[in-house]
Amino acid sequence: MLTLKGRTIERQTEPRVGATLLELALAAGADWQFNCSRGTCARCRCLVTEGGEHLAESTDAEWDRLGPDELDAGYRLGCQARVANAGGAISAVNRTYF
Repeated sequence: MLTLKGRTIERQTEPRVGATLLELALAAGADWQFNCSRGTCARCRCLVTEGGEHLAESTDAEWDRLGPDELDAGYRLGCQARVANAGGAISAVNRTYF
């Protein structure tokens, strides 16, 4: 199960391998903040609180925008964080900078 908490709406959905957290949040109806969906604005920044091991490795865009401290703390960009395997629970909360 995938739990995605937007600004005020939390939704649960099935994780889909290859889909980003942003794509899944929008499809599920969570009010996930974003502007560009390319990894440049960082508005879709989120904190993965469970199941980070089920996501693909961080992208170059994430390293450029978030840096090692935030990545180590579990932050990802929703538009870049892709489900790598659907074998367990994943939870993420949209934590935009502004």
